[in-house]
Amino acid sequence: MMHPAEIEFMAENEIIQIVPTFNHASHVHLICGSYGPFRAGLPLNVPIWVALNLRQKKTCRILAPDWMAVDKLQERLEEEKASKFFTQLPTNFYLEITQMLLTVASEDIPQGNDIKTAVKDLWDLRIAKLRSSVDLFIKEGRVQASLNHLTPMEINSVRPIFPDTLDALMTLHEHINSSDDREDSSQSSIATPSSSTSFSLSL
Repeated sequence: MMHPAEIEFMAENEIIQIVPTFNHASHVHLICGSYGPFRAGLPLNVPIWVALNLRQKKTCRILAPDWMAVDKLQERLEEEKASKFFTQLPTNFYLEITQMLLTVASEDIPQGNDIKTAVKDLWDLRIAKLRSSVDLFIKEGRVQASLNHLTPMEINSVRPIFPDTLDALMTLHEHINSSDDREDSSQSSIATPSSSTSFSLSL
C-alpha cells in the first residue's frame, strides 16, 4: 500500500501553468524535462513542485488548472451523481493538487473556499460509491469484480480492508466446498465456487 506522501509526490510531477515575476533566458534542465526560458509576465508550463517552490519564494503566480473552476467541479459532481459507475476525472490527483495549491497559493486562486468545498463533495461522493461497491462485493460473495477510473488516493483509502475481506471470502468458499463434498460424496465431480477471489481496482 502506498503512503499518502508517496501519492502526493506523484501529484507534484503534474504540469501546471505559472506566471513568473523574473527573467531567466536559459532553460532549466531537470530529470523530468527542460523548462523555460522564464520571462516575467508570460505564462509557462512547469511541474507542480517547481511552481510551489517558486511561489514560496514569491517569484511567480500560479494559475489554477481549468478543471479547478467551481462551475467545472460542479459539473463533475453532477455527472458523478448521475452515474452508477465512476466517471473519468481530468486528473488522477484532483484532491492532492487542490490541497497543495490552496495551501501554498490561495491568494492566486479565486473562490478558494468554494473550490475546496466542491472537491471535498466530489471526494466524499466517490468514496461513498466505492465503499458501497466493496460492501456489495462482500455481501453477494462475488469471486471477481472490477472498478475503473479510480484515483490512487481513492484506491489507497479502501485497500487496507481487502486482505482480511478476501481471506474471509476464501474461508467461506472453502467451507461451502467442504460441505458440498460431504453431502454429495457419491458424485464423481461437484461444481464449486472458484477458490480464486479478486477485486480489481483500476485507474
